[in-house]
Amino acid sequence: MTVMPVNAGLRLILGSGSPRRLELLAQLGLTPSDVRPPDIDEDPHRAELPRDYVNRIAREKAEAVVIADDEVVLCADTTVALGRRIMGKPADAAEAATFLHAMSGRRHKVITSVAVKRGDRVWCKDVQTTVSMKRLSNAEVNWYLGTGDWQGKAGGYGIQGPASAFIPWINGSFHAVMGLPLPETAGLLTAAGFPLFGDAS
Repeated sequence: MTVMPVNAGLRLILGSGSPRRLELLAQLGLTPSDVRPPDIDEDPHRAELPRDYVNRIAREKAEAVVIADDEVVLCADTTVALGRRIMGKPADAAEAATFLHAMSGRRHKVITSVAVKRGDRVWCKDVQTTVSMKRLSNAEVNWYLGTGDWQGKAGGYGIQGPASAFIPWINGSFHAVMGLPLPETAGLLTAAGFPLFGDAS
C-alpha cells in the first residue's frame, strides 16, 4: 500500500450519516470536521458477489464526496451475505423479518469495506466476519422487530443492540460488524497521510 507523508493540516470528512461510525471514530480520538453523506445508487448489479458489491459501493461513495485539497474523506459500506445473497438495509419490518428468519440457526458473513480518499487517490480495504445466529422463534423475531432497532441496518439487525442476544459467536472483527473496522480504518487514514495517535511529524 502506498503511504503518503503525514500532513498535520489535513481535515477529516466523514462520508456517512451513520451514528455508529461516528461513535467508532471517537474510539480513535477522532471527531470529523464535517459529515457529508453521499447520495449514490446502492442497488447491486446483476449477479454481483457480496464482497465485490461492498467494495464497489464504498469506493463509489468516496469518489462521490467533493473534498478540498486539505481534506480526507472516509466512507464505508456494510452488507450481510448469506451465501451469495446480499442482504442490505430492509425496506420495512416484513423484509427485516424475512432476513432474520433466513439467518436463523445459520452462519452468515458481514462484510465491511472502508474507503479513504485524498485528492484523486482512493485507498480501500474490506473485512469479512463470520457471524452465527441462534435459531430464532417467532416470538423472538417479533420482539426484536418491535424494538425498531432493525431500521437502517444491513441484514436487519445490529450486533451492538438488542439483537446481541441472538449472536452466540463471531469469528472476526466486532467493530466491522458494527460498521467500521478500527485497525483497518487507522491503516487507511495513515496511508493517506492523516495524522493519527498524535503523529504530526
